[in-house]
Amino acid sequence: MTGVDIFYIVDRLFLLVYVLLIVRVVLSWVPNVNYSHPVVQFVHRVTSPILDPIRRVVPSMGGLDLSPLVAILLLQLIRQVIMELLRRTL
Repeated sequence: MTGVDIFYIVDRLFLLVYVLLIVRVVLSWVPNVNYSHPVVQFVHRVTSPILDPIRRVVPSMGGLDLSPLVAILLLQLIRQVIMELLRRTL
Protein backbone atom coordinates (compact mmCIF):
# COMPACT_ATOMS: atom_id res chain seq x y z
CA MET A 1 0.00 0.00 0.00
CA THR A 2 1.43 3.36 -1.01
CA GLY A 3 1.15 6.72 0.68
CA VAL A 4 -1.36 7.81 -1.95
CA ASP A 5 -3.54 4.81 -1.08
CA ILE A 6 -3.50 5.73 2.60
CA PHE A 7 -4.43 9.34 1.81
CA TYR A 8 -7.29 8.13 -0.36
CA ILE A 9 -8.62 5.68 2.24
CA VAL A 10 -8.50 8.24 5.07
CA ASP A 11 -10.16 10.87 2.88
CA ARG A 12 -12.94 8.46 1.82
CA LEU A 13 -13.59 7.41 5.42
CA PHE A 14 -14.08 11.01 6.46
CA LEU A 15 -16.32 11.60 3.44
CA LEU A 16 -18.43 8.59 4.42
CA VAL A 17 -18.90 9.94 7.94
CA TYR A 18 -19.85 13.39 6.56
CA VAL A 19 -22.45 11.80 4.29
CA LEU A 20 -23.87 9.70 7.13
CA LEU A 21 -24.16 12.79 9.33
CA ILE A 22 -26.03 14.63 6.58
CA VAL A 23 -28.30 11.61 6.02
CA ARG A 24 -29.09 11.59 9.73
CA VAL A 25 -30.01 15.27 9.63
CA VAL A 26 -32.28 14.71 6.63
CA LEU A 27 -33.89 11.69 8.32
CA SER A 28 -34.66 13.85 11.35
CA TRP A 29 -36.68 16.17 9.10
CA VAL A 30 -38.68 13.37 7.46
CA PRO A 31 -41.93 12.59 9.25
CA ASN A 32 -42.81 8.96 9.97
CA VAL A 33 -39.30 7.59 9.50
CA ASN A 34 -39.17 3.87 10.21
CA TYR A 35 -36.44 3.78 12.86
CA SER A 36 -36.43 -0.01 12.79
CA HIS A 37 -35.29 -0.03 9.14
CA PRO A 38 -31.75 -1.49 8.90
CA VAL A 39 -30.38 1.49 6.95
CA VAL A 40 -31.73 3.98 9.49
CA GLN A 41 -30.37 1.87 12.34
CA PHE A 42 -26.95 1.74 10.64
CA VAL A 43 -26.89 5.53 10.23
CA HIS A 44 -27.78 5.98 13.91
CA ARG A 45 -25.24 3.37 15.08
CA VAL A 46 -22.42 5.10 13.19
CA THR A 47 -23.33 8.70 13.99
CA SER A 48 -24.53 8.44 17.60
CA PRO A 49 -21.03 7.97 19.09
CA ILE A 50 -20.04 11.20 17.34
CA LEU A 51 -23.15 13.26 18.06
CA ASP A 52 -24.06 12.19 21.61
CA PRO A 53 -20.96 13.65 23.34
CA ILE A 54 -21.38 16.89 21.40
CA ARG A 55 -25.05 17.10 22.41
CA ARG A 56 -24.03 16.90 26.06
CA VAL A 57 -21.83 19.99 25.60
CA VAL A 58 -23.64 22.05 22.94
CA PRO A 59 -27.25 22.85 23.88
CA SER A 60 -30.03 23.02 21.30
CA MET A 61 -30.90 26.54 20.24
CA GLY A 62 -34.65 27.00 20.04
CA GLY A 63 -35.18 23.35 19.16
CA LEU A 64 -32.42 23.42 16.55
CA ASP A 65 -29.82 20.69 17.07
CA LEU A 66 -26.41 22.10 16.17
CA SER A 67 -24.48 18.93 17.01
CA PRO A 68 -24.21 17.73 13.37
CA LEU A 69 -22.72 21.07 12.32
CA VAL A 70 -20.27 21.01 15.23
CA ALA A 71 -19.41 17.39 14.42
CA ILE A 72 -18.68 18.18 10.78
CA LEU A 73 -16.49 21.13 11.75
CA LEU A 74 -14.57 19.06 14.31
CA LEU A 75 -14.19 16.16 11.89
CA GLN A 76 -12.87 18.53 9.25
CA LEU A 77 -10.28 19.83 11.70
CA ILE A 78 -9.30 16.29 12.72
CA ARG A 79 -9.09 15.28 9.05
CA GLN A 80 -6.76 18.19 8.28
CA VAL A 81 -4.48 17.29 11.19
CA ILE A 82 -4.37 13.62 10.20
CA MET A 83 -3.69 14.43 6.54
CA GLU A 84 -0.88 16.81 7.49
CA LEU A 85 0.67 14.19 9.77
CA LEU A 86 0.44 11.64 6.96
CA ARG A 87 2.08 14.07 4.53
CA ARG A 88 4.99 14.53 6.91
CA THR A 89 5.50 10.84 7.59
CA LEU A 90 4.90 9.32 4.15
